[in-house]
Amino acid sequence: MTRRTEWPDSAVGAGPGPGAAGRTADSASESAYGSEAGHGTGSGGRFGEGADRHARSRSRNSGSPSSSRAEKGEPRDPVEQARNICLRLLTGTPRTRKQLADALRKREIPDEAAEEVLSRFEDVGLIDDAAFADAWVESRHHGRGLARRALVRELRTKGVDSAVIDEAVGQLDSEQEEETAHELVARKLRSTRGLDRDKRLRRLAGMLARKGYGEGMALRVVRQALEAEGEDTEGLDEPF
Repeated sequence: MTRRTEWPDSAVGAGPGPGAAGRTADSASESAYGSEAGHGTGSGGRFGEGADRHARSRSRNSGSPSSSRAEKGEPRDPVEQARNICLRLLTGTPRTRKQLADALRKREIPDEAAEEVLSRFEDVGLIDDAAFADAWVESRHHGRGLARRALVRELRTKGVDSAVIDEAVGQLDSEQEEETAHELVARKLRSTRGLDRDKRLRRLAGMLARKGYGEGMALRVVRQALEAEGEDTEGLDEPF
């Protein structure tokens, strides 16, 4: 049976979507560590300081990894370790479930603990691959001019499910892609002036291909741009 742990109220009340992950992670982290910050203070502070010195002395003598982790304040419970790692990674930066799972695996967190934490984070909206994919498509298309093909490749490398990717890139239609391709060529066109026509074609069409635009669309957009400048475009319908 999978072991469940108590989670801070701030994490349970998180809204959906990766944009909220960083803000929620901050508050959740404060809730998780707030009680530890005051440990060893007040009337018992002197005793706490003596115990800390004694613990450090024992740690130096033993030299064991577990003693070193304890001295640094790292939790020994793998679920708590997984939870803290995820909160740190989500602070300010949305991530997919696979990205977090890979990070936990790299830290040698047991699979059972990792699964418990990742599932809980999905339940409260700290992990939302669909929202991540939507935001990624919006940002990378309008910011970098990437076409659907390139966006699919990027989202796959981040471990987003194929059905989620299809839905996210579906918000871009062919007309919007072609409009963006025209804008990209228009910005690059001036830097190609002075080159012969074939070199201009290869440079401009190659730029579009690297951003994921299909060969047919790239040739059509480049031909139209060159025609607008008075270039002879006869034969430019052939593959480059």
